[in-house]
Amino acid sequence: MSKTVGIVLIALGLIAVVWGGFNYTTRETVVDIGPIHATRDKEHNIPLPPVVGALVILAGVALLVTAKKE
Repeated sequence: MSKTVGIVLIALGLIAVVWGGFNYTTRETVVDIGPIHATRDKEHNIPLPPVVGALVILAGVALLVTAKKE
């Protein structure tokens, strides 16, 4: 089980290093007067420092190294 978690952590760490973060969009209501509705989409950026990806990769490698042989 820990080998699988280690491999998943390594993959997630590599993805975090390559992309450097993620974006998501929310919809906000600007005007809501009776039958008139106006909304706008607002994009949010969540940056992930490369150090976070590297730490996740190191945690995955540590799990793989310390995993008991089955």
